[in-house]
Amino acid sequence: MKPDIHPNYRQVVFQDLSSEFAFLTRSTIATKETVKWEDGNEYPLVKVDISSHSHPFYTGKQKTIDAGGRVDKFRRRYAQK
Repeated sequence: MKPDIHPNYRQVVFQDLSSEFAFLTRSTIATKETVKWEDGNEYPLVKVDISSHSHPFYTGKQKTIDAGGRVDKFRRRYAQK
């Protein structure tokens, strides 16, 4: 392999802004912010709007849409007269 063509693969902290949940993992993402982690070391910080900690699909708080009621409402509103 050619040297110096691969991105820097390093430890990065991802922080969920909606729930203040954070986790440490490895990534090549570039960021200018840093944060002090639980182990006392400083790592690059990536802020995300939603993660598995706050997404409705993973938390079990997913809302189901009443599709049948919406279709009937549409048909009543735009029915031929």
